[in-house]
Amino acid sequence: MSNQDRPYWNMEIETKLNTPEMRQIQFVKLKMMLRRLYANAPFYKKVFDDAGFDPEKLSSFEEFSQAVPPFDKEQMRMLFLEHGGDVLAVLDQIMPISPDDLHIMATTTGTTGVPTPYPMTMRDAEYIWGEAMIRGAWRAGMRSTDRVLFCFALSMFIAGIPTMLGMRRIDAMVIPVGAAAGTERILMMQQMFQGTIYAGTPSLAEYLIEKAPEVAGKPVKELGFRMLMCGGEPGAGIPEVRKKLEDAYGCRIYDAGGGFGFSCDHDEYQGMHWLADDLSYYELVDPETKEPIPLEDGATGEALFTSLEADGLVYMRTSLSDVHQVFLEPCPCGRTGFRYKIIGRTDDMLKVKGVIVYPTQVEGVINAFVPRVTGEFRIVLSEKPPRVVPPLKVKIEKGEDIPEAHIKQLEGELKDAFHAKAKFTPEIIWVEPSELERSTYKSQVFEKLYE
Repeated sequence: MSNQDRPYWNMEIETKLNTPEMRQIQFVKLKMMLRRLYANAPFYKKVFDDAGFDPEKLSSFEEFSQAVPPFDKEQMRMLFLEHGGDVLAVLDQIMPISPDDLHIMATTTGTTGVPTPYPMTMRDAEYIWGEAMIRGAWRAGMRSTDRVLFCFALSMFIAGIPTMLGMRRIDAMVIPVGAAAGTERILMMQQMFQGTIYAGTPSLAEYLIEKAPEVAGKPVKELGFRMLMCGGEPGAGIPEVRKKLEDAYGCRIYDAGGGFGFSCDHDEYQGMHWLADDLSYYELVDPETKEPIPLEDGATGEALFTSLEADGLVYMRTSLSDVHQVFLEPCPCGRTGFRYKIIGRTDDMLKVKGVIVYPTQVEGVINAFVPRVTGEFRIVLSEKPPRVVPPLKVKIEKGEDIPEAHIKQLEGELKDAFHAKAKFTPEIIWVEPSELERSTYKSQVFEKLYE
């Protein structure tokens, strides 16, 4: 087997994922990280002291989970308030290093509020975040001969510059066009430099399906991509969206995100393989009570992450607001790492007559009806979620060639599909093709009338 044909980027670590040996490695690293935080991060020293928790005496992962409370966006907001909105002062409280030692500052997109900072040293960018992304890209088949059309937002988002820095270790060519360049320039750069891999959000990939014939004079299938690497939002893990993209581009789509995960090349989506046991400790908790949920096959809960190695990019039982379902049985693809599927986000959860509804479910139902609909939609909210007074209103774009006489039948089929797959029946508001605004960043799923 040649070096380029090896199954894993990191043969030493990835062969040990989700094994008893790795569990021992994790425990040693966890104790080291807890010592660093106790000595250098005042916020966590106080958390540990208040809980009567001594990192030196840690005896088990269970003791750790019981002693250290989860850290979420609300706690981050409270820290901001305590420090008068001074982000650097907040980071000085929760990192084991000084803000002066940081090299890169990234954030979340902030679509549900204030952007969450992702502070990084170069080690964090290349050998923590970047290492996990490379492990997935290598499994997907990225090699030094590839050209990556990089369409994630290059601004401060963690999917931008930090991900690109990590990927460069494979020595592939990166074409950093970025989402802000707009679809015309993205398509022009692809025609000029003939990228073999698209890296960007699934919603942008969908938008390019619409724009390519008009701008490039050809369908996306003829642009030369051999794979799509998507992340930053749901889509690549929704079967109906996957099929739409793979049919249009004529190549495989890979899903990345919700932590250090990356999907495999099995024909049927198996979820994302967790690739970073040595870098991050993974837990599930009940989204409401925050009580631990045993990591068993099929278990569902809110995912928490604890950094086992990091300088600035430190998580400590931190939630990114994603609800995961985990799978511990060996994957049919034969590769290592337990798997998880993103069920939805706690931020986006709706309750309709006691039924939990996530936008990913709505997107899946609607995309099963493409091309009779475009796939674009908005969930219309007249009151602040999660409670929704039924019926839940959903705006849906008609397909380009759907006759008006067929709309009533289509609406009936859609309502039946919603009832069967998502356990609720919406009120459908029809809009014309291309009426809903597209985005090159993340797709917008809510129309909030109460704001």
